[in-house]
Amino acid sequence: MKRCKAEECFFKALMIGSTVAILGSLVLILATVVWRGLPALNLAMLTQTPKGGYYLGKEGGILNAIVGSLFLALGATVLALIASLPIAMYLNLYAARSRQAELARLALDVLWGVPSIVYGAVGFTIMLWLGVRASLLGGIIALALLELPIMARGMDEAIAMIPCALKEASYALGATRLETAWKVVVRQTAPALLTAALLAFGRGIGDAASVLFTAGYTDRLPNSLLGPVASLPLAVFFQLGTPFPAVKERAYASALVLTAIVLGISLISRRLAGRLTEHVIR
Repeated sequence: MKRCKAEECFFKALMIGSTVAILGSLVLILATVVWRGLPALNLAMLTQTPKGGYYLGKEGGILNAIVGSLFLALGATVLALIASLPIAMYLNLYAARSRQAELARLALDVLWGVPSIVYGAVGFTIMLWLGVRASLLGGIIALALLELPIMARGMDEAIAMIPCALKEASYALGATRLETAWKVVVRQTAPALLTAALLAFGRGIGDAASVLFTAGYTDRLPNSLLGPVASLPLAVFFQLGTPFPAVKERAYASALVLTAIVLGISLISRRLAGRLTEHVIR
């Protein structure tokens, strides 16, 4: 009895310690970004593109990087969503419990663990072979490949949680697999599907390695799919690499903007997920 009590106390302390460590890490990151970045953040930084000598501490802003990051992440998330949802549906409704489904899940897990720099290098190699320059389109494709396994596996796990009785009831009423997928499965898992898309979006908008070779960088606003585009992670990287203290402070301001974008989208998605739960059968 004493042994069971000791084990319970140990694992309870471990859980509490892990929770405190996670929350402490989050608070530390947010506090550092706010403390270092907020003094350097101003309206001009959010509404202007870099001027001549911006990376030497002169005038300008990061509007090009803000718009570029949104274009890259939104485009990649849409592409990944178009591919991920059918994959998740197929694995659960058409190839459930089959060897092909298990192999597909294994492949997605492996792709999830591949470093983002590898996606960038492979994308860059393909672009060289096709004769395509670093561009917004190249960055979107590289980020979509990066987001795909994250989104697909998240949706796969969400759809797998649906009770079999619910799908069987749909079949019993004469619905086809496709009708069951779109009219029952999607409605039941909509909040979880939105969460999976958000996780992938957060990974995409904060990734620098995969767009370093494929999207390039420019001080101008994006005006073409075939032109280079700036991004906030690379803006932070380039500004931290300068020897000027004022520019380094701007790097933390850029990181603060990136964090605020992700936080804002998280709050909006949670609000939408709350409304989507109206269709979920408890």
